[in-house]
Amino acid sequence: MTPNLCVASNVFDKRVCQLGEGPLWHPIQQRWYWFDILQSRLLAKDTQVDSLQGHYSWQFDEMVSAAGWLDEHMLLIASETGLYSFDTRSPNSNQASKRLVVALEANNLLTRSNDGRSDPWGGFWVGTMGKKAQQGLGSIYRYYQGQLRQLVTDITISNAICFAPDKACAYYTDTPSQKIMRQALDAQGWPVGDASVWVDLRAQNRNPDGAVVDAHGNLWNAQWGASEVVCYNLEGEAILRVAFGAKQISCPAFGGPDMNVLLATSAAVDASAKDKHAGMTFTVDLTLDNAGINVTGLPEYRVEL
Repeated sequence: MTPNLCVASNVFDKRVCQLGEGPLWHPIQQRWYWFDILQSRLLAKDTQVDSLQGHYSWQFDEMVSAAGWLDEHMLLIASETGLYSFDTRSPNSNQASKRLVVALEANNLLTRSNDGRSDPWGGFWVGTMGKKAQQGLGSIYRYYQGQLRQLVTDITISNAICFAPDKACAYYTDTPSQKIMRQALDAQGWPVGDASVWVDLRAQNRNPDGAVVDAHGNLWNAQWGASEVVCYNLEGEAILRVAFGAKQISCPAFGGPDMNVLLATSAAVDASAKDKHAGMTFTVDLTLDNAGINVTGLPEYRVEL
């Protein structure tokens, strides 16, 4: 099957991220959040405000990479050393509102957090990796009902953590493997049996990065180095490619009042001089040009501590 191509993406935010990651639409605030991992920043932007007053930035003392929402003001943030609650009313550069929830490989100076997402049960999955992408140093964890449990080991670059809307399975990838995995889940959201290969991209030499699932169960995967997010249906077939104006697209998320805007982060690190929008953040309104596919995103699940 040859997927259709959608190219109607726009620069949403011109602030350059060395490694943009972890986009999150806050359903109460109606605000976008995302991270620049290598510069230890959390960024945000209001969609209804065009002035700089609608732009936000928080500086941390360690790398931060992914988030879930806790309530109207609080986020759960994954960092090098733990999962923290963070009050978004905090002034820029003020870390007083950062409180440790649970340690995450805090004694391992070689690793950091990477991809993460809340699950339908109110838990939070987060992957780790070596700071220099050392082979096999990372893992994937789930925080649920006050406990952090390791689920997958021997991961090099954890990515694509997301969940089917019917709660039947989770997806993830170890990016260098070029395979997106499907993991069956039980009624409490814990893995059952071994993960299986769901999409194999080795023949295409594609590198799967962050991913999100829409309300129909389609998986939207950013493919590092290809300037695209590719949509796969329930059978794992590519049905739509969304082109963006930067080569290193890292992670997508759905948001907007009607949940039909796709946002994608990108990275400037190691980018070519020809990649003039590298590190910027993009959006595409999928109601305008969706190649006949019914696209509606799922609101991010609230994390329950």
